[in-house]
Amino acid sequence: MKYLLIVIMLCLAIPVSAQTLYEDLQGVWQAQVVEVVSSDTTQDNFGEDFAGFEQIIQAEILEGPQQGEVVQVQNDFIELQAGQKFFMNYLVEIDGGVLYSVREVDRRGPLLWLVVIFAAVVIAFGGKQGVRSLISLVGSFAAIMFILLPLLLSGYSPVLISSLVGAIVLFCAIYFTHGCNKQSTIAFIGTFSGVVLTGLLAYLSVEWAMLTGFSSDEVVYLNFATEGSLNLQGLLLGGIIIGVLGVLDDIAVTQVAMVAELKRAAKNMPAIEIFKRAIHVGREHVSALVNTLVLAYAGVSLPLLLWFFGADASFTTIVNQELFATEVVRTVVGSIGLILTVPITTLLAVYYLTEEDLKHSHLHIHHH
Repeated sequence: MKYLLIVIMLCLAIPVSAQTLYEDLQGVWQAQVVEVVSSDTTQDNFGEDFAGFEQIIQAEILEGPQQGEVVQVQNDFIELQAGQKFFMNYLVEIDGGVLYSVREVDRRGPLLWLVVIFAAVVIAFGGKQGVRSLISLVGSFAAIMFILLPLLLSGYSPVLISSLVGAIVLFCAIYFTHGCNKQSTIAFIGTFSGVVLTGLLAYLSVEWAMLTGFSSDEVVYLNFATEGSLNLQGLLLGGIIIGVLGVLDDIAVTQVAMVAELKRAAKNMPAIEIFKRAIHVGREHVSALVNTLVLAYAGVSLPLLLWFFGADASFTTIVNQELFATEVVRTVVGSIGLILTVPITTLLAVYYLTEEDLKHSHLHIHHH
């Protein structure tokens, strides 16, 4: 039954397009539109509401063995203008004919400028702290790209690898941003404790809800591409662990900073009172972060939510589908892990932070 479902999903995911792609892909090259020869509106069998377009363009190949050649490309993917750069597929048809098709527009320029603007704003606002934040961000990205993904593709346990890489990401995020001190260490231990608890809850929840990991088209494609060698259920668990790192880091750092500030402001305040006051602030913070988690998942899945909202099915039937059940589990488990991180980190900070520690370190409270 599972394999039948996979085949059905794969068939539904194949787009109906005039640009029929063949298996013999020779390369993907950058090109530039020299001239739009023709551009016509088309209508498929679904009616006027599904009207599209079809272009014939002359494009100059900017890289690869055919660099400098001008070729004709049939395009019904995204409308292009003269002078616009894009990426094209170079394919060979079954009968030996050559076919060029539009793959994607070239977005690298806008993306690069957005990154530059982001870095400039962070540095302008945060100063040295902002620079350290950017360094930790680069370190986290490198850990995911060059450690997590290769090891996952090599067949290592997704849960184990995600936990180890999570520890590396947390180390970069906390120590590079906030410095090597006792407050950072407490925040790291509190966050990693939350990660471990979240991973355990995720494992139990995935087993209880009988989630297989086959929740989207890309997972199906990945399974075929790797010939079924990956543990997709484990990959789902690993994704949940990586996904909650940011919010757990946020809440842990804030709680440690809150305890430190209370100890600085009221040196004679009993430890139990500091704990209660810090937990009170933690509740407010958790409320905001839980809302953030739900809205983030809803925003990413908005087109899918709209599609299902218009479907002729009940709400409970829709939520029962693995695609939505996975997101429910991800959100609920992440929120529970977030809540549990607050008392753990706060207790560690109240118990281990001393007046001497507060003289040499300072964490910044995150506001929402």
